[in-house]
Amino acid sequence: MEPETEVTSETTLAWWATGPGQGTLLRTEINSGLPGNSDELVTVETVYSGISRGTEALVLGGQVPETEFERMRAPFQEGRFPFPVKYGYANVGRVTSGPRHLQGRLVFCLFPHQQRYQVPASAVTVIPESVPAERAVLAANMETAVNGLWDGAPGVGDRIAVVGSGVVGLLVAWLASKIPGTRVTAVDINEDRRAIAEALGLSFESSFAPDDHDLVYHTSGHPSGLETALALAGPEAVIVEMSWYGSQPVPATLGGAFHSRRLTLRSSQVGQLPPLRRSRWDHSRRMRLALELLDDGRLDCLISGESRFTDMPEKMASVLADANRTLCHRIVY
Repeated sequence: MEPETEVTSETTLAWWATGPGQGTLLRTEINSGLPGNSDELVTVETVYSGISRGTEALVLGGQVPETEFERMRAPFQEGRFPFPVKYGYANVGRVTSGPRHLQGRLVFCLFPHQQRYQVPASAVTVIPESVPAERAVLAANMETAVNGLWDGAPGVGDRIAVVGSGVVGLLVAWLASKIPGTRVTAVDINEDRRAIAEALGLSFESSFAPDDHDLVYHTSGHPSGLETALALAGPEAVIVEMSWYGSQPVPATLGGAFHSRRLTLRSSQVGQLPPLRRSRWDHSRRMRLALELLDDGRLDCLISGESRFTDMPEKMASVLADANRTLCHRIVY
């Protein structure tokens, strides 16, 4: 083992992005100067983590704009963009020490890919017993989808299109389909996503014509997908933009009939709660809801593969590059 990967009782191994398309496992302190007394901290042994393909591909590619270096920080990120940086936010583990009511419990934490870590007890959320740890890696994606539903405010009977059938898009469509009377269509040019959408009980289209949807979500991460979303919107409809493009320029057709049709283009980002819910909800309550919503075995189809933590230096770049097949890739510890 290389010197920088030798661990002690106070250190562990973590995945670090070290350059464009490159990363490695490095020795990291399990408690990186976090505030709080020892009885306010929990120690967690990671069982699984999930790769959020879209965002982590931008991070590994060094495509986080300098203007967003601070806003894009993950809760327990170390290092600074572009590199080196320890990044990630889908960690499932078991509490080995801390407050008695948490000891031995499986928890979710917005923590990077790391074998063992300490965080304030308030930073972990107990996973419901009905939700397998293997599926709980989807919690951060589900939280993003919940926020998107709140921002779009779909109603009973709405005709809804979701452009982009990645994990977040499929979760948005799945949640929206549970509203009585809605007609929800998952839209993606990748035909491989049809079987996954249908496994979730969703209608799927890979070819489309301009239409009159009441509400359109865009989650593909591609500028062409935004054009499709605008075309699918009906008069006075709302288009909710959930994609994050990093430093990529994004043209949008806001001429033509955009104004005469009185379309609304609205951004959605999980870092903040929608204004109408801030007085009653906080991030912890939203995360508890996200985990509860994962109590459905059909969602296992969103896990497209898994690999060992120790294989991340060899596997990470290829996992992130395979946009057509990768949904949520699970890391096993």
